[in-house]
Amino acid sequence: MATTAELITRRNRTIGPYSPLFYDTPLQFVSAKGVWLTEASGERYLDAYNNVPHVGHANERVVRAMTEQASRINIHTRYLNERVYDYSEQLLATFDAGLDRVFYGNSGSEANELALRIARQHTGATGLIVSDYSYHGTTISLAEMTTGLKTKEPLGAHVRTLRLPDLDVDPRPAAEVAADTLRQLDTAIVSLQEAGFGISACLFDPLFSTEGMPRLPEGLLTAIADHVRAAGGLVIADEVQSGFGRTGTHMWGHQYAGLVPDIVTMGKPMGNGHPMSAVVTSEARLDEFGSQNEFFNTFAGNPVSAAVGEAVLQEMATEQLMQRAEVLGTAALTSLQAMVEKHDFVRVAKGTGMFLGLDFAVDGEPAPHLAKQVVEAMKDRRVLISRIGRESSVLKVRPPLAFGADELPLLVSALEDALSEI
Repeated sequence: MATTAELITRRNRTIGPYSPLFYDTPLQFVSAKGVWLTEASGERYLDAYNNVPHVGHANERVVRAMTEQASRINIHTRYLNERVYDYSEQLLATFDAGLDRVFYGNSGSEANELALRIARQHTGATGLIVSDYSYHGTTISLAEMTTGLKTKEPLGAHVRTLRLPDLDVDPRPAAEVAADTLRQLDTAIVSLQEAGFGISACLFDPLFSTEGMPRLPEGLLTAIADHVRAAGGLVIADEVQSGFGRTGTHMWGHQYAGLVPDIVTMGKPMGNGHPMSAVVTSEARLDEFGSQNEFFNTFAGNPVSAAVGEAVLQEMATEQLMQRAEVLGTAALTSLQAMVEKHDFVRVAKGTGMFLGLDFAVDGEPAPHLAKQVVEAMKDRRVLISRIGRESSVLKVRPPLAFGADELPLLVSALEDALSEI
């Protein structure tokens, strides 16, 4: 078997050295099952990071559904196929009234691109509002509004950014913080209008994952949506990270956040690793867009993808994964809060359900170097996590929802040891 150095050399000669690798010494995984990955060395690692294998790596129900459907037929949507409509009905049943039509795609980037296209055609405007530290995909349109990753494309002239507050680190009263944020939003909207772009949409991850899971003033997100709609724009919720029961209490992050979006996008977890995405909207928005565009995607909404998506929903229901996320997430957050009390460099515990984190700071300043040390120390203990936030100072603990009660003590113990080592 090739060594790590040999693989890095081959990687650089083929796909290049610029796509990031995790860890100072990268890992080479050769197999996985459930929430465990096996490295080339034979060592097993607990996955407390990856949301793509939502119902577990190599999930038997998903693999069986995929292979059985692929062995019969896989065709595009220009032909009728009952399985595609079965899945569509099941998926749409998880949404509130008014979000009752679906377009399919192959990636979260594609879903967000389509959502922006729908918003532009509906409003006749191009202006966009995003967080000032966010990521929504890799297309040209999305690169021009990316603020949380390095891109050569400058911020688009039609894009305005909004700093989302975090009450965990902002000492001001919540009402004052909310009012200040809304003033900034109104200034951004006026700027777009005066520049002739108007406002087509705002696009947010309801948990603000890339931003480091800031704690917003209650009702702020709804107020932001109201201001955007009053200016003529639509509200798009990007559920790639926050959806599919991740919060524990709600199927969708926008439901957890109390937000009523006009368009919802999703990707990664819906296919458990199979490339799938979707845009969910209203009948009116679908009719408006569909009647003016012959929209078609060869691979989107095919029967194999539908079988996989259906299996994911069935596994979630059968194993009660959302309910499990609530129970385990509550227990995990309690343990994280105890770590805050114990270590003065741990500023606050964050998250909900099975999306959790610890914010590191020294003398009130973000401490990304400590977060990185903890991530590496967890790797040494055979547990995978990562870090997020504007300063990369917040631990990112976001395991597959197949994560169970047997694994939680292993995660907590490894984290306690890592923090003590730091």
